[in-house]
Amino acid sequence: MAYTREKPSPIESRDQLRARIPGWGVDLDPQDRPSVPKLRSEPDGNGAHWDFPERQLEHRPRERSVEHAFLTPVFGTTCPARGVSGLMRKAAYRRYSEGRAAHWLLLLAADRVDAWESHVRSFLTLRPDNPITETGVLSEFSHHGIASRIGKRRADVGHQLLDPLIVAGPWVVACGVAYSAIRSIAGRRR
Repeated sequence: MAYTREKPSPIESRDQLRARIPGWGVDLDPQDRPSVPKLRSEPDGNGAHWDFPERQLEHRPRERSVEHAFLTPVFGTTCPARGVSGLMRKAAYRRYSEGRAAHWLLLLAADRVDAWESHVRSFLTLRPDNPITETGVLSEFSHHGIASRIGKRRADVGHQLLDPLIVAGPWVVACGVAYSAIRSIAGRRR
């Protein structure tokens, strides 16, 4: 028993524990461990089985930091740079070091531009973006969104008044610009 004056009972030996608990002590013998070959260190080696890895083929030009002489041997190709956001990303990598704030601020701005390019591109498809359902604003009413914030010490309560402006504001402005453009085009035709 813990925290008593009595002397604790003697500790069971390894053999007694192994007999009582199935699988006890499997990691004691290094030969039983599956990770032992990885844990062995070669005094003269670094663990790599190659001098320089085989280079991935570059089908399109990729962004590369000004600090590096060439691309890494393996690089991602899932999101190729395209459109205005791609030009912004290429400018960030071409002009600024990764240690400069301008590099990262340009990349952040390029992400925002890419999001808007995707929204505009979605309007050219049969299934355009739906800001009402995709922003999750309906769940505020169906899943007790407001009640979960009142009286709670949540971190997002401080900015919940700004959230509709930040999320819906750009959509309202975009709709207003589209409405006035259509209205001016229709007024010219009359």
